[in-house]
Amino acid sequence: MGLRTKFNLIMLAVFTLGMAGAGFASYEVLQRNARDEILHTAGILLESALAVRTYTVKEVRPLLSMQIKRQFLPQTVPAYAATTNINNLRKKYPEYSYKEATLNPTNPASRATEWETSIIEHFRNNQQEKEVIGERISPTGPMLYIARPIKIKNENCLQCHGNIDDAPETMLASYGRANGFGWKLNEIVGSQIVSVPMSVPLARADTTFHTFMIALLIVFICVFILLNIFLHFIVIKPVKEISRIAHDVSMGKMDGGECDDHGKDEIASLAGSFNRMKRSLVNALDMLGD
Repeated sequence: MGLRTKFNLIMLAVFTLGMAGAGFASYEVLQRNARDEILHTAGILLESALAVRTYTVKEVRPLLSMQIKRQFLPQTVPAYAATTNINNLRKKYPEYSYKEATLNPTNPASRATEWETSIIEHFRNNQQEKEVIGERISPTGPMLYIARPIKIKNENCLQCHGNIDDAPETMLASYGRANGFGWKLNEIVGSQIVSVPMSVPLARADTTFHTFMIALLIVFICVFILLNIFLHFIVIKPVKEISRIAHDVSMGKMDGGECDDHGKDEIASLAGSFNRMKRSLVNALDMLGD
């Protein structure tokens, strides 16, 4: 096995290990960054819904408190305001979703599905937990969701959702008397759930990863070619020349010229040493001839 072959095999082994290490590290970083981006988007969406709820409670509801006696206005309900606001956003980004899933809602559209019910039960069984982050598969692809518990902390909520006899007649006329009552103070009745698609950020991360690996491969090929060129002219060619002259000397051909010993590297030092040995051998043979 020649020197060039050994060198290339070692370089291939080192590159393979380096490529695998760089690929693993870059893939993990890109996937983590994509997930962080998704979480950031979901967090903004959730905080937007919370801001609308707060605005409704503090700004809208007081202005319409007297109107509810004549006509029930859903615009005074924080959940309705937040959901409507996000639904307007979903006209442009339909893959995003926000829902205030409730076990016993006044509005049937807010009733929790099976997987949403499991999240609510999780909050009920873990009262100290304030947020749950998870992934699920939807018909449009993988989704990342952030869920927070809906806990009754304000007694004003019980005016509409506590005892059915205390609820405004206008609300009962709109939603009926079957659902949305019997809530209790400090009870977790539902969960705010924001779902954000993962497919686009993950696809972008995969594209970046493939681009990086292709670029790394191209760099390696270029380095591989350049190193082989340098290896040929700096090492292989001088060594072959020294080997050829050494073979001629071993066959008794002393007039074959000397090796090129210009330079200060190890190959030049080897060539210089061989030239001195050849001269000494020629002198010795001349002395024996005399």
